Amino acid sequence: MRYTPLSAAFYTKNRANFAAAMAPKSLAVFNSNDTYPISADSTLPFEQHRDLFYLTGVDQEETILILFPDAVEANHREILFVRETNPHIAVWEGPKLTKTQAQALTGIQTVYWVHEFEKVFFELAAQCDCLYFNKNEHYRAAVETETREDRFIAWAKKQYPAHQVGKSNPILQRLRAVKDPEEITQIQTACDITEKGFRRILSFVKPGVWEYEIEAEYAHAFIKERSKGFAYTPIIASGNNANILHYIENKGQCQAGDLLLMDVAAEYGNYSSDMTRTIPVLGRFTPRQRAVYEAVLRVKKAATKLLKPGVLWKEYHQEVGEIMTAELLILNLLDKADVQNQTEALPAYKKYFMHGTSHHMGLDTHDYGLVLEPTAANMVFTVEPGIYIPEEGFGVRLEDDVVIQAQGEPLNLMKNIPIEPDEIEALMND
Repeated sequence: MRYTPLSAAFYTKNRANFAAAMAPKSLAVFNSNDTYPISADSTLPFEQHRDLFYLTGVDQEETILILFPDAVEANHREILFVRETNPHIAVWEGPKLTKTQAQALTGIQTVYWVHEFEKVFFELAAQCDCLYFNKNEHYRAAVETETREDRFIAWAKKQYPAHQVGKSNPILQRLRAVKDPEEITQIQTACDITEKGFRRILSFVKPGVWEYEIEAEYAHAFIKERSKGFAYTPIIASGNNANILHYIENKGQCQAGDLLLMDVAAEYGNYSSDMTRTIPVLGRFTPRQRAVYEAVLRVKKAATKLLKPGVLWKEYHQEVGEIMTAELLILNLLDKADVQNQTEALPAYKKYFMHGTSHHMGLDTHDYGLVLEPTAANMVFTVEPGIYIPEEGFGVRLEDDVVIQAQGEPLNLMKNIPIEPDEIEALMND
């Protein structure tokens, strides 16, 4: 691995917290992701299932975790199964974790080879009443591919139809939403790497540069800092491309007078950062561009101050919507009639600001979090308002990552990344 791993104590604590939330005589199983095929003998780069990673720190395929707090034998209360290496695998893929290495990384003392799983599971299933399965229940999930977890669940239900079924995901949504200090350090590192990428391109952007060239500059900066690269597919959108919210083709050419919207960030150790900045291709904002930019920046600052413990998600977004509405009136994008005629289902501001202001962030860019429950200290959120004006040929979005504090305003993990328009212009013209 390129990154510095978190401590075994961190993963041990996560497993203990999960086990404490399980019903008596229950057993939970967590599977790694598959390595997904493309065609012929090509595959996508392996990405570990974030739940398994959260509980073990293992970043290797064909890995299984069992948690069984009430197992008769103490050494079966936590079991890790890893892929057994051999000389052929070592030559072609490199060495896999040894049992000793897996123990040191995870804090789990009982480690078997993965081919032993069914035999051990058969023994333990006789001791438990309930099997906890780990289905993806994230509110944004739209999974079309059968996963390794799906296949295991189907197999287990067929083999053990008399067992009760429990759900792991609600427990993980609650646990993963509140970040440990070690996790915040990883996210901060990802943000710091993102900063280096952003500063790199400020002197690179000029009329005639292609969006994909800018993407390449970010990739260079990120990988150089021991990141695998992008935390998500980057959006490098010049001119009217910024008005396509999920524009990822990055094939346009920056023109004089354009604004360039960049929603791009690095990962580090499987933890995401998530940044958006909007800059003028010529290095100077026009008066109209600056007016819109400063409106978005004011909304972002006001929205950030609202993120405190105990905030309800729906009310937060409604309040941000009211702040945005006031700014759109000042910009003459809305008038009083638009506001008077708006409905709760379709507020007037949604014409120019269509998406949410914030989302949880961590091991996933759109991370776990129970959005119907109040916010709590040490949750990490994005704050990303935007104004999109197709008829004027540009859009502005600004985004930082913040940590809710027990007292006071959130901690901005991107506070060192330039965002004030004067600073942007100064750096681009240095």
